Amino acid sequence: YLALGQPLASGVWGLLECLGFVGILVAWASLVFVIKTEHYFEELCEPNAWLTGNTTLTDFKAQDEKFSLIFTLASFMNNFMTFPTGYIFDRFKNTVARLIAIFLYTTATLTIAFTSADEYSLLLFLAMPMLTVGGILFLITNLQVGNLFGKHRSTIITLYNGAFDSSSAVFLLLYEQGVSLRASFLFFSVFSVWHVGRTFLLLPRGHIPYPLPPNYCYGLCSGRDSREEEQKTVESKELEGQSEFVSPKEEIPDPGQQKELRSFWGYAFSRRFAWHLMWLSMMQLWHYIFIGTLNSLLTTPAKVSIYTNAFAITQFFGVLCAPWNGLLTDLLKQRYQKKASKTGFSASAVALCSTVPCLALTSLLCLGFALCASVPVLPLQYITFILQVISRSFLYGGNAAFLTLAFPPEHFGKIFGLVMALSAIVSLLQFLIFTFIKGPLQNDPFYVNVMLVLVTLLTFMHPFLVYGECQRKEGPPAIA
Repeated sequence: YLALGQPLASGVWGLLECLGFVGILVAWASLVFVIKTEHYFEELCEPNAWLTGNTTLTDFKAQDEKFSLIFTLASFMNNFMTFPTGYIFDRFKNTVARLIAIFLYTTATLTIAFTSADEYSLLLFLAMPMLTVGGILFLITNLQVGNLFGKHRSTIITLYNGAFDSSSAVFLLLYEQGVSLRASFLFFSVFSVWHVGRTFLLLPRGHIPYPLPPNYCYGLCSGRDSREEEQKTVESKELEGQSEFVSPKEEIPDPGQQKELRSFWGYAFSRRFAWHLMWLSMMQLWHYIFIGTLNSLLTTPAKVSIYTNAFAITQFFGVLCAPWNGLLTDLLKQRYQKKASKTGFSASAVALCSTVPCLALTSLLCLGFALCASVPVLPLQYITFILQVISRSFLYGGNAAFLTLAFPPEHFGKIFGLVMALSAIVSLLQFLIFTFIKGPLQNDPFYVNVMLVLVTLLTFMHPFLVYGECQRKEGPPAIA
């Protein structure tokens, strides 16, 4: 049971948690359509001054701007607050982090459930950011479950990120079955019992270490002995990190240099981190702009319903797409490990080399998505939806997998949080772009899309630079 049953139970429960509840913001295109039908901010809509036949055309510009602002704020908080929540996870560990997530998530779902469109529409500005911050904190605590699966670690991590993206399908399923907005969010609130139960039954109070020590006990049996084993593992990993992450130019650094190499800020100001931040930020901005402007680009309610439903359905398949990225990383890592055993390559070189093809493939997928999204042909957007969900799944799954392989595990929460927080600052550009599209460009995003396609080409620099770093790390052993 301890060898297989409990890791499997933790993995399945974590997958269901990510798949069912924590990524509601990804369903924004469908969610905002439902919110509009509930008459939120309807008082901002004004009839146009001219008529077509007997029908008065309504101007939804002010209403759309409110929803764009809510989405911008929520997506910003989703990323920016990942750094403090990642610090909480690293410092206070699993139970404290998940209890905070439960409080934020449940408060948000209850607020939306009991919000009246007539009087309390502005509460959406509070509820949506709380919902997204709680959701991302659930995701951070779930990513550690990948440590239970050894050589399949990256596959599990990317699977969880894909499930996070696919969770939007649950909201669509409830709405299509006639469940109201209030009933849907009451349903999400009730499942806080699920989150509490998993926190205390199937996850440790602290962290799940990597690699797992012999006879490690967690979840239902987590006690003093398991925490002692975890601490020993963390200490041993810190000692290993002194050699694993040493610069090839400095084979024997003094103790002061070793401490600096192992510090969090030493990694945060590295070139590796800076290029990865650029890689994530540019492609993430593309996805946010596409999601935020999808409804406003459709001219009739019938088209909004058809295309937003198609978009939400394709989001569900993110859970099927994301693991391929992690599987490729795991297979390459195993291949390079065999090579390292013969040539003496360092563990850090093996880890970095296994990420290069995945980084390049993600950039290629995002470029294809950007090109299709730039073509103003509605039927083509079905292909855009498919490329969007695949590239998004590869993007966030690859981001988490890269950070676990390229940086020490004791800093994962802070590194993951910092890269997401800084990318959130870049994502604030989306509101300016939304305003520019709705104003001077009159809802025609073509020129903005062309500019973003050109920016996407810069993301190919990241895998090339990582590959160059791998070559420098591999050079000395190969010569020897």
